[in-house]
Amino acid sequence: MIARLIRFSSWTRFIPGAIVLLLASVASAHAQAKPASTVVAPNPSSAPVAQIISPPPDHQFPGNIRYTYVVEWHFFTAGIATIHMENAGAEKHVVATADAASVVNMLYTVHDQFTSSFDPKTFCSRSLSKHSEEGSHKRQTEIRFDTAQRKSILEEKNLKTGETKKVENDIPGCVTDVLTGFYYVGSLPLTDGGVYLFPMNDGNKSTEVRAEVEGKEQVKTPAGSYSTIRVRVEAVSGPLKGKDGLWIWYTEDPRHTPVQMRAKMTWGTLLFRLQKAEKP
Repeated sequence: MIARLIRFSSWTRFIPGAIVLLLASVASAHAQAKPASTVVAPNPSSAPVAQIISPPPDHQFPGNIRYTYVVEWHFFTAGIATIHMENAGAEKHVVATADAASVVNMLYTVHDQFTSSFDPKTFCSRSLSKHSEEGSHKRQTEIRFDTAQRKSILEEKNLKTGETKKVENDIPGCVTDVLTGFYYVGSLPLTDGGVYLFPMNDGNKSTEVRAEVEGKEQVKTPAGSYSTIRVRVEAVSGPLKGKDGLWIWYTEDPRHTPVQMRAKMTWGTLLFRLQKAEKP
């Protein structure tokens, strides 16, 4: 049972399993309010379209700061996750790691590394790379998002057996991924009662994600106490519809720093709490 839980506690499985449910990616500066189409009006007869909204020209992305989260399960430390954004020419990269910790690491070793790239002008994801070491399983996965052809192309290699696979799936043009999506949600206005829909893809079938602002809350983490905005993120279409759930607590200030996350899975609940923020 422990082995199964820790296998699912890696960053990549927490994000797609809980957000898509994200992603996925951290401490965005506050974006200016968008046209009404970015926020679902509280009209039950409306039919909003899931879409990625480009940031305004003056949008300021977060600096090169690494956020470290302690991952808790049943009140003990199960792992450590980190994430940060960095410049890469005309692109921006989101880099994340996930490692099992404490007694869990002795039972089931997890060491995962992820890098996503996206266009900062559009917020469209371009690629996602995953290097996963979980127990005896070792895999390298590369995903490319071809916006023009409306395709995601996944190529994966089992580093233990040498077995490879390639999978293509349709995407609705511009999508976000399980890392970049975290930053995308943080960049939204997050107005009281706001609801936002957007498409996400992790190399499989695309999923429509719904992010709803539930209210304000004071939370305490190892890094300090914060006034926050609580956002619930869930899949409303695709294979993960109706499964799992993710709550993200963003700071109430314009930076919208995610200081806490709770992932409710079918097998239990994981709590991510900010431990520290520092330059890589």
